[in-house]
Amino acid sequence: MKSESRNKVEATARRRGSFWKELPVLVVMALVLALVVKTFVLQAFYIPSESMENTLLTNDRVLVNKLVYRTRDIERGDIVVFSGTDSWDTYAAPQAPANPVAAFFRWAGTVFGVVPGEKDYIKRVIGVGGDTVTCCDIEGRVTVNGVALDESSYLYPGNVPSQSFFTAKVPEGRLWVMGDHRQVSLDSREHTSDPGRGSIPVDQVVGRAFVIIWPLSRATTLSIPETFARPASALAGAAPALAGFAGALPLFWLRRRWLARR
Repeated sequence: MKSESRNKVEATARRRGSFWKELPVLVVMALVLALVVKTFVLQAFYIPSESMENTLLTNDRVLVNKLVYRTRDIERGDIVVFSGTDSWDTYAAPQAPANPVAAFFRWAGTVFGVVPGEKDYIKRVIGVGGDTVTCCDIEGRVTVNGVALDESSYLYPGNVPSQSFFTAKVPEGRLWVMGDHRQVSLDSREHTSDPGRGSIPVDQVVGRAFVIIWPLSRATTLSIPETFARPASALAGAAPALAGFAGALPLFWLRRRWLARR
């Protein structure tokens, strides 16, 4: 009996020793996997400010899909995370920690959405390349290509669509973005003197925020409000008419020449 008991103790000790030997390998594998996922697939982001209230609150964590824009274009109404580098350069980039241990923990914090990125922003896309975004119409609303947006479902209670008047023609390959809490959001309206005149490059977009994952009491998906289908529908409806008009011009000209010869 004593021999069996001793053998069990020794086997347990060996298993424990094996676990501690394998633990560093498991940690390294987990970090490599986290890095791969962060780089190519999904990343958690921490919300550091009030600019997207009440859609997103300070200290919320959102999950960002980094693959979605490989399968479709960025759409009006998307909530996107993007880098302000070479576009919104108002703030100096913070210095990286000199201590390698501190630098590692900061990197790990950004991977898991515990700390904010150094120059990352999160805003809602209002206009895409080719759009004309204007505020305000006679009813005080933001318009996209002349179509008014009904922003009541996401605009911060008590806010007007914009405190300032503007008209922005969004260049191709760029986006006009605004926060849902308009009175405190330093968005495209506040960066018109920066490169891009407030718009941001599409290639600086990290991905689309599609779900709140923390706190659990606020966990929900982030869908595109229905109002953003209206500018797209208006453009789609105008396209056949414009094409028909363009096709009719040569026929009209040929008919005039034929009548003149008679």
